[in-house]
Amino acid sequence: MFPFIITIVAIGVGGWVLTTWLRIKNGYPLDGAWGQALHPRTDKEAMERIKLLTGENAQLRAELGSVKDRLETIERIVTDQPLRLAKEIDQLAIDNGGHA
Repeated sequence: MFPFIITIVAIGVGGWVLTTWLRIKNGYPLDGAWGQALHPRTDKEAMERIKLLTGENAQLRAELGSVKDRLETIERIVTDQPLRLAKEIDQLAIDNGGHA
């Protein structure tokens, strides 16, 4: 009976250690005995980091939107019929005062 109890306790402790390790590895906050978060704490440094990451996120989203627009234009050019594209280029040259 005693080895059975030791085995159950070992499995429970091993599961707790594995769960804690996975939470740390994947960036989840650790909880205390009553469910309060142990990490990360909200202090000035954490708030500043959040502010910087939020700004960087907005900048990257704007850049991604610009890249998407450019990609759509390139896709349109590549998939257009060559004859129609040549006519559009010629029309732009004429509109800008150049000669075809």
